[in-house]
Amino acid sequence: MKFDFDNIPERRGTGCAKWDEAPEDVIPMWVADMDFKAGPFIIEALQKRLDHGVFGYSFPDNDYYKAVIDWFGRRRGWNIEKEWIIYTPGVIPSLSACIKAFTRPGDKVATHTPAYNHFYSSIRNNGCTLAECSLVRQGDSFIMDFDQMEKTLSDASVKIFILCNPHNPTGRVWTEQELQKVGNICKRTDTILITDEIHCEIEMPGWHYTPYAVAAQNDAEIAGIPFIQLSSPTKNFNIAGLQISNIICPSAEWRGRIDRAVNDNEVCDVNPFGIAALKAAYTPQGEEWLSQMNAYVYENYLLLRDTMKREFGITVCELQGTYLAWMDCASIPLSTDLIQERLTNDSGVWINGGSMYGDARYMRINLATSHALFQEGLRRIVTGLHQLI
Repeated sequence: MKFDFDNIPERRGTGCAKWDEAPEDVIPMWVADMDFKAGPFIIEALQKRLDHGVFGYSFPDNDYYKAVIDWFGRRRGWNIEKEWIIYTPGVIPSLSACIKAFTRPGDKVATHTPAYNHFYSSIRNNGCTLAECSLVRQGDSFIMDFDQMEKTLSDASVKIFILCNPHNPTGRVWTEQELQKVGNICKRTDTILITDEIHCEIEMPGWHYTPYAVAAQNDAEIAGIPFIQLSSPTKNFNIAGLQISNIICPSAEWRGRIDRAVNDNEVCDVNPFGIAALKAAYTPQGEEWLSQMNAYVYENYLLLRDTMKREFGITVCELQGTYLAWMDCASIPLSTDLIQERLTNDSGVWINGGSMYGDARYMRINLATSHALFQEGLRRIVTGLHQLI
């Protein structure tokens, strides 16, 4: 079956954060939210649930757990046990609950920087402080500085390391060997590892996402060492508003602490549509939809990369995963926050300055829209930058 990504619906006037928070004449290419309709197999499942007509308190049934287990087993070779899964309405509430479960105010939480902005707020809101492990630019991409990680995590006040795989905002898909090195450092420093793998199905041609769990089970030094994985179909299938995610943790003792924090934070309920959507997404039809969507988004990336290099000599970093491009604007003699403001107000296109992610030299651009709309947005970016510089 061929899916249609060219014809996107009108989203203004629907209470859409991406579009309705933007001025009327502005093309929003900021928040990580696709403009594509959910796959018809998901819409069909939601319609069936809607037709039932009763939307009371809900919890996942056995088919839900089977869908999660079969999906990761079939696609990634990860054998998950049902009891490892704790359902929640979102990855960020899950992250916050996990930080609460394993830290006290004043502790430190480490992560790679730049980082998704809600990592910073989740750490801060739990009374903890950030310990930075800066990623290192190498060519058109980024690598981990393992020596710095070891030094940072050796600080006894660092209790947790948050790994983002694939990485937002740099677009890196970490290799099995890189993941194993992270796991070994966490083992040596007695640091709890939380992996945010929400973008796990968005992999560009030639790149393959590996769950941390699979990398760990292939390394005798860290196989069996507890970890926490945060997972959700929401980014991958554009169903974030349905609020469904999972914390997956093999350790019963850790799960008890997490479950207590989830209930303390009152993020233990999910809605019936999220349950139905996950079960519909984690099917062979979902795999086919993802394959076509990834290829479609990659064409937008190639156009952005080639255009920015030709017009300005600007590098758009190699996109391995996610649908978020990370553009190096260090050569432009203006702050990226000012560029964001001017492009939004004067050129009618909204892209994000990098300061919110911890590196003001870059800008983040959402690629997940129709070719036609992306081309118009890119035209506005090019015209606006020519006027600015």
